[in-house]
Amino acid sequence: MRKALIVGINFYEHGSSLHGCVDDAYAVKAVLERHGDGSINFPSPKFLTGTGPTDIVTRDELRSSIQELFADDNDIALFYFAGHGHIEATGGYILASDSKSGNDSVSLSDVLSYANLSKAKNKIIILDSCHSGIAGTPPAAANQAQLSEGMTILTASTDTQYASEQNSSGVFTTLLVDALSGAACNLIGDISPGSVYAHVDQSLGPWEQRPVFKTNVKTFVSLRKVPAPIALGDLQRITDFFPSPGHELKLDPSFEPRDEGRTPSMPRADEENNRKFAILQKYNRLNLVNPIGAEHMWNAAMESKSCKLTVLGEHYRRLVEKQLI
Repeated sequence: MRKALIVGINFYEHGSSLHGCVDDAYAVKAVLERHGDGSINFPSPKFLTGTGPTDIVTRDELRSSIQELFADDNDIALFYFAGHGHIEATGGYILASDSKSGNDSVSLSDVLSYANLSKAKNKIIILDSCHSGIAGTPPAAANQAQLSEGMTILTASTDTQYASEQNSSGVFTTLLVDALSGAACNLIGDISPGSVYAHVDQSLGPWEQRPVFKTNVKTFVSLRKVPAPIALGDLQRITDFFPSPGHELKLDPSFEPRDEGRTPSMPRADEENNRKFAILQKYNRLNLVNPIGAEHMWNAAMESKSCKLTVLGEHYRRLVEKQLI
């Protein structure tokens, strides 16, 4: 079972209001609830929003909901928070609608304590709040994070930075939703916390807020599955085409189905080779295969040259060879 708590707070009784946090929470909820094929991913996430004076998230409600999230032995317990963050000498905090200061908000140390003690196999904490990068690091421990096995933390910024909004949405959450929508999927359609972080990290420049990623896992869990960019059966044929590392596959004009550019002396198109070439062209578009000594795969075929796997292609060849995919 997968369990998620999603919180977005715009309204604060004792501080400045925010504008995009509730919409961000709705966007995260929408993308996490179902996989790309429409099947259930995180069923019925608990959803808390603070939109105004009559719709607030209290400190007690926020704290008890976090405790409840991590109380069970689920496969995944995921906590997403968008709202004000606060830092002081005693550590980092996330602020509820009725919080006045760190003393009457929810400390990140407590959040980590609930998660560290949880029996859930995977605990994932995602924070789009200022100074959130301190999560997992006790105030007196300098740069030493304390994470139990199965814990992953992904934050919008470091402990010294603010989390920015742009176009009424958090910069971090916009990239997070983009990643979960498919931009961070691998070739079998899985999106992991690591691939989400890589997408966010690469999308932010060195002068912008820097996301923080902390984890203590043996293997990454899939947060969401989307349609793969290539059919699994086609991907698994990579060892048929390239049976050993560094293998070069010889091509000739019979692989190309079109007659354009074909001279009378060239062999005619062969249906079986055409089917193979269609898969090889998919590999090429996915950076798994490159032609040797030719600009394009078409040129390699028509000029009777070869193609070989890229570094990424060799990686997937090994995975198929070991029957890991």
